[in-house]
Amino acid sequence: VSANEATLGLSCQLASVHPRALSPFLERLPKEQCSSSVTKDASPRLVARCGWGDIAAAQQVNIYSQTNLRRERSPPRAATIADDRHSAAMRTGDPGVEGDRREAALRVDGWLAAHAEAADDLKLAEAKILTPIPRPNKLLLLAGNYAKNIEDGGETAVERARTYPYVFMKPASTTLNRHGGEIPIPAVSPDNIDWECELGVIISRRAKGVSEAEALEYVAGYTVVNDISDRGFRPNSNRELRDRDKFFDWQHGKWHDGSCPVGPCVACPESVPDPQTLPLQLTVNGEVHQDASTAMQIFPVAAVIEFISSFVTLEAGDIISTGTAAGVGHAKGVHLKAGDQVEARIEGVGILKNTMV
Repeated sequence: VSANEATLGLSCQLASVHPRALSPFLERLPKEQCSSSVTKDASPRLVARCGWGDIAAAQQVNIYSQTNLRRERSPPRAATIADDRHSAAMRTGDPGVEGDRREAALRVDGWLAAHAEAADDLKLAEAKILTPIPRPNKLLLLAGNYAKNIEDGGETAVERARTYPYVFMKPASTTLNRHGGEIPIPAVSPDNIDWECELGVIISRRAKGVSEAEALEYVAGYTVVNDISDRGFRPNSNRELRDRDKFFDWQHGKWHDGSCPVGPCVACPESVPDPQTLPLQLTVNGEVHQDASTAMQIFPVAAVIEFISSFVTLEAGDIISTGTAAGVGHAKGVHLKAGDQVEARIEGVGILKNTMV
């Protein structure tokens, strides 16, 4: 499901919607190929039975496809539509016949391209866009992957051949946030909250020891990540300083609840043929603070996948956020406060909008 200001359509880009937003649209799909009905069960859901498969949208749940995260063919039912309490199967093809939901999504996308007016019926105002990958096994992020951002922080950037990617993690179950969601300013440390617009990479299948040359074959798609960071987190003001305090203060400042909005969708590789040519921008209350390109990365997406997979097994659905460019607020003494409207934009992927509270 592709999402932007005007349209929300079924395509090879997957996100999360409320069924009321989809029902007018589904009713306009060709009758000979698709009819819609609502099942009356404990978890009401809208089901469109199409000639190319069944597409189910459970009420206010995350829609994501394990087989969209795979390039090889796989059995029906491998895809799920689930939240913490409910799940439903999404099948392509006749029951019992091997299918590929990724191909099915592309067929729907092709139909949409010829019937753009169908998206007019989508009620985006009634849609609640949720996190595209709600429970990744790993939420990995890069620090210092843009030279200018390193220099803005008072450090010296080193050329790629003389260094390696700095990778850290966020606790996914509590930091992940959604497009349109509220980002809480932590009461424990409210004065130094900052933004970081980043390109997120979704892994498609198990990857271990892959080369840079083949790494993009393991990418399911791309999304927008805003790595909200607390630059001033200092637990225990009466503490005795130790050598590693600075690192752990920095790391723990990444872990506040709701501090990692992701979305609004996952753009398939076909729509992003080269992840190293994407303009990115971040605004706060309409003012541009970050304006750069993924071409400025020290380690490109493929090199990052090669590095991580050399010692960690990557799995379908893992998220890798590839670092941020120059323009973070802390470098110029500007920080986020309640009421701020933050928009992180990556061309060809989407616009991730959030409100600070």
